Amino acid sequence: MLDGEIALVTGAKGGIGAATAKALAEAGARVIVTARRLEDAEAIARECAEGRAIGLACNVADPDSVRAAVREATAIVGAPTILVNNAGTVQPIGLLHETDADAWAANINATLIGAAAMARAVLPAMLDQGRGTIVNLSSGAAHHAMEGWSAYCAAKAGLAMVTKSLALEYGARGIRAFGFAPGIVDTGMQVEIRASGINPVSQLPREKLAGVGDPALAIVYLCTAAADDLAGSELDIRKPEFRLRAGLPALPAT
Repeated sequence: MLDGEIALVTGAKGGIGAATAKALAEAGARVIVTARRLEDAEAIARECAEGRAIGLACNVADPDSVRAAVREATAIVGAPTILVNNAGTVQPIGLLHETDADAWAANINATLIGAAAMARAVLPAMLDQGRGTIVNLSSGAAHHAMEGWSAYCAAKAGLAMVTKSLALEYGARGIRAFGFAPGIVDTGMQVEIRASGINPVSQLPREKLAGVGDPALAIVYLCTAAADDLAGSELDIRKPEFRLRAGLPALPAT
């Protein structure tokens, strides 16, 4: 399905990032698994389809680390044709006046500026090839404020506009950009959210959270030509019409 594609996934230590790296490799792509710590990235790479993944250290909040990771990936595997911007953080959680200003800025740097830096680093080679796919992990928080998440909401709202900007600036040159909201998924981030108890999402019991499998498969779908007409859109995995198109099972009635 994705034979010949080279995919770079950020923040792939676990959760959606790790599941996506494995699904992309299973679909035939060569995968560059990145995480802040090299050992974490390499551990997930070893869990991917045999011989289809490598692990590299990359701190998306550090422009030098971003550039170095893309250079190394290109030298080892080839220039990425797919970028999945998954890295990000929900911290600091708290009312705005109670949050640390540096932590608030760090969220914007990792979740928003880091994603733009990754796109900036891979775009030249994508443009040279005349094709490329960038999937930015979005959220309902990009469009609806949530108490205690001012930094996260602001970062995801900004990232939604980066997606639209990528589509506007590069769509005619073969670059497809998507914003993808995976829903409320059982990940490490949700552990932090539940511990805060600050808003309705934090009150959801763990058994109500979705697994990582469907988001990973949906991202694989977005990386195929079948999703061409959706480029530039913000997509939500909970929408029945999208689930049908992506070949995902219908959600149970609530």
